[in-house]
Amino acid sequence: MSTEDKNEIFGHPPGLFLLFFTEMWERFSYYGMRALLVLFLVSQVADGGWAWSRQDSLNLYALYTGLVYLTPILGGLIADKLLGYRMAVVLGALLMTLGHASMALETAATFYTGLGLLIVGNGLFKPNISSIVGQLYTDRQEKKDGAYTIFYMGINSGAFLGILLCGYTGEKVGWSYGFGLAGIFMGLGMIMFYLGAKLFGEIGKRANAASKIAQQAAEDTPTNVVTDRLIVIGILSFFTIFFWMAFEQAGGSMTIFAKDYTARILSGGYATAFFWSNTALTVIPLAIVTFVLAKLIRATFHRIPGSNISIAISFVIVWGIALWMLNKEFNMKAYVVSFDVPVAAENAADGAAPAMKTVERTIQWDMPLEAEQTIYLLDREAKGGDGKLKVITAEEADKFDGELIGKVLREKQNETEVPASWFGILNSFFIITFAPLLSRIWESPLNPSAPVKFGLGLVLLGLGFGVLALGSMGIEREAKTASISMWWLIFAYLLHTLGELCVSPVGLSYVSKLAPAKLVGLMFGIWFIATAVANYLAGWTGGYIDPISEKYGLTVFFLIYTLIPILSGLIIWGLTPKIKKMMHGID
Repeated sequence: MSTEDKNEIFGHPPGLFLLFFTEMWERFSYYGMRALLVLFLVSQVADGGWAWSRQDSLNLYALYTGLVYLTPILGGLIADKLLGYRMAVVLGALLMTLGHASMALETAATFYTGLGLLIVGNGLFKPNISSIVGQLYTDRQEKKDGAYTIFYMGINSGAFLGILLCGYTGEKVGWSYGFGLAGIFMGLGMIMFYLGAKLFGEIGKRANAASKIAQQAAEDTPTNVVTDRLIVIGILSFFTIFFWMAFEQAGGSMTIFAKDYTARILSGGYATAFFWSNTALTVIPLAIVTFVLAKLIRATFHRIPGSNISIAISFVIVWGIALWMLNKEFNMKAYVVSFDVPVAAENAADGAAPAMKTVERTIQWDMPLEAEQTIYLLDREAKGGDGKLKVITAEEADKFDGELIGKVLREKQNETEVPASWFGILNSFFIITFAPLLSRIWESPLNPSAPVKFGLGLVLLGLGFGVLALGSMGIEREAKTASISMWWLIFAYLLHTLGELCVSPVGLSYVSKLAPAKLVGLMFGIWFIATAVANYLAGWTGGYIDPISEKYGLTVFFLIYTLIPILSGLIIWGLTPKIKKMMHGID
């Protein structure tokens, strides 16, 4: 066995796993912040939010996610022509770290400045780290699909942990803590990559990029072949617009569906089952990724000790936060409280003080409360006591107008509330679960062609929205809230994830295979431009959830996202023979 073979991890070079963890922390920061963005904007001022309307929040979400995927074309050009891929990744990571820190300050100026830094930083980071993955396999093209699927597992490990931990911290502790946590891990990822870059040798350096371009020019690939392959990248990029336009409802309309239309209060055996399921969902993926980290450290500690120490520190922190979250949930209790609220204004006499009525509600709190104890409550959603309630101190109550003074009646045994942001982890959990299986399939004789994979991914995505359309049939028009079983949402996320695994990592691999060396960064930029268009369309169309559901019902809203991907999938299947011919032997 050669020295290279001894250093390989799961049949791949250690450099892939350094990129795996770097991308993992970048996606931790991106998805962690994204999980909070809409929830922060729509939350009431008393709850630390900005009390924006759903449509305005989703419009900002659309603009942000669209620009995040638009700037990579510039980042790819800058890396190709000026910085090289490595330096572009480091600079992008630094800008994103500063962006998250800026958002954590929560003033209007720092909030928008932070979004701007994240947009620019992502443009430098995203296409160029993907380009480095492809360069690791210049002489092993048959391994690329599997390598990108493993890399994609890293992407979603970060997304999983970011949504879980940043989402929980933001909702339960404070928005600024959630935004700040995202920045901490982005910074640690940047340090890890910078200190570990020697694993890549000359790969990713500006001089190496120039030599690769010259080498490919010398090979003199016929112009018509290059042109055909670039057209294939364009075709695949075009169809990803329809995929991501629907898929990215996860951060917009599906988040609102989870928040307002899904039964998230669990009691009795269901509450117990959720606690242990959530524990497994947290601990098992984190343990798997920690095992991969241990393999990387074992293979590379003698070469990149500083990088290994940096990532080890990040895992100590993330384990600490995960265990803190689980302990907090373990101690969470439900209490029945009573308090007075005004009777509806139309029932009060003109000019008279509104009559009051006593209501009973259930609250969640992780500190012990005693029967008959007087407490102060914050009406987090400004719904007259019908929305989320938070226990606050007397000192905190002085800062708010309209706080409620309640009395604890009794403890309610074994009840818990599932955070709305929790559902976002399902996508990443399913990817961590199924990515290794699909990676093996893509490396086997059963590996289908790129257009077949794309069509399958689109159809699976559409079927996921079909599940939500079916589950929404019982919701009345104009309803602002409902209590639909969470199983509809869980099954939809499963189908969406399987579809994503057929499109996204495969697309990254084929851009790397089909693009000539001198255009790799640019072609990744174009790929992400398609994603930018899709993300903007996702937020813009998702903003119509209220008008469409009020006029036609939520079922019609989700049926739109059912039909568009399925029709797109059928079209690309029909184009498969032509696309395969234009790929000129690239499998």
